[in-house]
Amino acid sequence: MAEDNKGTGPMADHTHPAHGHVPGSMDISQQEKTFAGFIRMVSWAVVGILALLIFVALVNG
Repeated sequence: MAEDNKGTGPMADHTHPAHGHVPGSMDISQQEKTFAGFIRMVSWAVVGILALLIFVALVNG
């Protein structure tokens, strides 16, 4: 399977951007906002689950 390349070069050759994109130049502010929101949501979910577990342990005691 590795011989399917037939000498055309590496599979991920990033030396010449054919479509005009320069690596590192993309605006990622929207992705950063989405990731921050995801981390905030996961943090609140963990706090809620821990509170629920503590409540169940106290009630079941």
